[in-house]
Amino acid sequence: MGVFEIIAGALLLVASIFIIITVLMQEHKNNLSSVTGTASQDSYYGKNKYRTKEARLALFTKIAAIAFFVLALAVNLFGVFFKK
Repeated sequence: MGVFEIIAGALLLVASIFIIITVLMQEHKNNLSSVTGTASQDSYYGKNKYRTKEARLALFTKIAAIAFFVLALAVNLFGVFFKK
């Protein structure tokens, strides 16, 4: 095992743990208020929903998932093309 595989494996492990933690920290989205007709996008929360803690957690989860995918792909391609 080369140095690249060890470092990439450690980064994959860290990324997967980070994804698990951020997903568990997110609140459950329950859209029953739109069914009852009380949902309003003109509220303070509706206007600032991209600045909340949940929005940041969702953004961090997406970034970590993309990084995990790219890193896993790079490790596999590295193993295929640079195999001795």
